Amino acid sequence: MKNNHKKVVVIGAGFSGLSVASFLAKWGYEVTVVEKHAIPGGRARRMEAAGFTFDMGPSWYWMPDVFERYFAQFGKRVSDYYTLTRLDPSYRIYWPDGTMDIPANYEALKALFEKTEPGSGEKLDQFLAEAAYKYEVGINKLVHKPGRSLTEFIDWDLISGVFRLDVFNSIQSHINGLFKNEQLRQLLAFPVLFLGALPKNTPALYSLMNYADIKGGTWFPNGGMYQVVDGMYQLAVELGVQFQFNKNVSKITINDAIATGIECTDGDRFEASIVVGSADYHHIEAKLLPSNMRSYTDEYWEKRVMAPSCLLYYVGLNKRLKDVPHHSLFFDTSFEVHGNEIYTDKKWPSNPLFYVSATTATDPSGAPENCENLFLLIPVATGLTGDDEPLREKYFDMIIARMEQQFNQSIRPHVVYKKSFALTDFVEDYNAFKGNAYGLANTLLQTAILKPACKSSKVKNLYYAGQLTVPGPGVPPSLISGEVVAKEIVKAFG
Repeated sequence: MKNNHKKVVVIGAGFSGLSVASFLAKWGYEVTVVEKHAIPGGRARRMEAAGFTFDMGPSWYWMPDVFERYFAQFGKRVSDYYTLTRLDPSYRIYWPDGTMDIPANYEALKALFEKTEPGSGEKLDQFLAEAAYKYEVGINKLVHKPGRSLTEFIDWDLISGVFRLDVFNSIQSHINGLFKNEQLRQLLAFPVLFLGALPKNTPALYSLMNYADIKGGTWFPNGGMYQVVDGMYQLAVELGVQFQFNKNVSKITINDAIATGIECTDGDRFEASIVVGSADYHHIEAKLLPSNMRSYTDEYWEKRVMAPSCLLYYVGLNKRLKDVPHHSLFFDTSFEVHGNEIYTDKKWPSNPLFYVSATTATDPSGAPENCENLFLLIPVATGLTGDDEPLREKYFDMIIARMEQQFNQSIRPHVVYKKSFALTDFVEDYNAFKGNAYGLANTLLQTAILKPACKSSKVKNLYYAGQLTVPGPGVPPSLISGEVVAKEIVKAFG
């Protein structure tokens, strides 16, 4: 039975918004999700153009157990909504002096390590045994904490395991202590570089990402990552969640420190007894609330360490490429220089690392027959100026030239569709603070209770979900974020 006095409005239909809406609907709340765009998904929207279908955002499917657990809580399975293919190789790395395919099979990967650096196979066992513990405790305990009080962490497994969790050591020193070969070091450091901060500033706890990569595997939902969004959306609709698309929220109405609903730019209003902001946290605070109702100052936000933004290209080719895997990482230039340009110097990269996803390598349905669908990503600093067409063209030329050289085949003459997407688009489409793509960096001083809180300190019934609050950036954490917030709401409102 619906609790009609418990009307919830969720702002934003991204992963965290879909998640919080579904949990609350399951627990008897009347839920409406208000979304700026015409379809659900937020940063994980889908775009169709010239016969090509592009996932606009996330393209890596890691931590399949988190997705299974999510659907299981509603009596469903992942396979009720989409089919997964495990990628092998998981991905290919292009080094200055050749390529390295990362096999899905662990023994084959160990052999690759051993061949690259004698003795490193055994060290990989040791590294992953520690990472398995961090994954187990991190994913089953740490990320499910709402991060509202230190008392949440009075948990014997967490206290007794604090040194095993390695939160006070950096992942760089952890990796460098075990491996000497520079390529192996970069291979193990890449998940944090793309999703957080410099390895020297990221707690070694995040080797749990390596466990997710190597042991959990890299998968692909047939039909594209949007199938995950679509599955979550279908589930939400089955649970009775109402969706309002093409609605741009302009204001959260407040009366006596209580949110009473939201207003949209088209004049529509939605009443609520609880509001959940799953859009950009800073935008909600700075633009949708009166200034005296903000939990954090402008100075606070300016001091946050942001994970990267990115310069993206959606590219359609009128031919298929030969021997190009689903995921390719171009580490054929300096890892250190680009890392510093993102996090320290905060400038446009001089010669960037970049990533290529060719989904048609696994699933040809994303492109017309005998055509190729490419998604290109250059990580860049947040808050940069000068994001214009000439700059985007310059980088496109730069990376296409490197792709042609490494792939040893022509690409440019075969481009029949191209769209770029960068900082100004992240701001325009997602109200992203400083044009961020991934939220806050996972530094020690931005972990758990040191992140922006999932409940407003000024508005009694306003909550936050998504990548700028607990547990952090990435698709699996966003699913968990929705669940954490839903539980906090139930705790407070019954």
